[in-house]
Amino acid sequence: MPDTPSAALDALTLEIITSGGKAALARALATLESHPDDGHTADLLSTAYAAPRAHVLGITGPPGVGKSTLVSALIDLWRARGQTVGVIAVDPSSRRSGGALLGDRTRLKNNPEDQGVFVRSMAARDHLGGLAGLTTAAMVLMRALYDVVLIESVGVGQSETEIVGVADTVLFCVQPGSGDSLQFMKAGIAEIPHIIAVTKGDMAVAAERARADVVGALSLAEHGPDWPVPVLKLSASRRQGIDELVAAIDAHAAHLDSGDRRAQARHAQAESWLVEFVRERFGREGLRRAGDLRLAPGESPFARLGSVAADLSAAG
Repeated sequence: MPDTPSAALDALTLEIITSGGKAALARALATLESHPDDGHTADLLSTAYAAPRAHVLGITGPPGVGKSTLVSALIDLWRARGQTVGVIAVDPSSRRSGGALLGDRTRLKNNPEDQGVFVRSMAARDHLGGLAGLTTAAMVLMRALYDVVLIESVGVGQSETEIVGVADTVLFCVQPGSGDSLQFMKAGIAEIPHIIAVTKGDMAVAAERARADVVGALSLAEHGPDWPVPVLKLSASRRQGIDELVAAIDAHAAHLDSGDRRAQARHAQAESWLVEFVRERFGREGLRRAGDLRLAPGESPFARLGSVAADLSAAG
């Protein structure tokens, strides 16, 4: 085994991680988190960035809406179709330890021996937006390894709109009878999701009322005319409506693949991530000194970050 951080990172290639299965990926993510600025980290992530495989689904919504139950149901369906699944579950953080409070084993029910499913629980810590700071890097790496990558956000209100920056398809969950649909209208996030699911659809009257409220809110939002946002009712615990939801996810994936929509969206996400990372690491003045951070088509934001960081550090 390598005995230095640099050697450990140098030994992590996409091919080795692929052949090493879940254990190798777990080690890779731990090493990336420990050494985010190492040049080998940028090399690995750049390789993964250039070889995307998965469709990335982001699931968000208020706490208690049933996101984890839904994630488990989706995993079961995808695995039944023979698809591999990587999951990033972003937990609220312990104020004392900074670690994730819930953890994947209590949140999701899946077979730990199944090599076709990998679940990584991450602590949000002080990062706003409902996502952990490592989410983008983990997503890019897992996107090169699995057929589907699913990101479940903390669900903290309006700031959860950050999930748009990492997902191809955003699914927003609403719970009947909880005021979520009204909050959905007030929070200004009606323009964010590509699909909306009213959970606990077995609450027939309340579920239909929530669906009607959301449809009304959507009529006031500015969505592109080329993708009408479906509003679905489902019950994840009873496995009702999951087939229809996956069909909607597949339809949105096909929509992205028609024309150049997916490539354009991912390019915009990469540029936004680069700008935000430089701002967080070097402050507004560092961002100003970094100059034009637009990426050429296909250019890795991780490789670009390495050169920008080196220039800013050298300039003091």
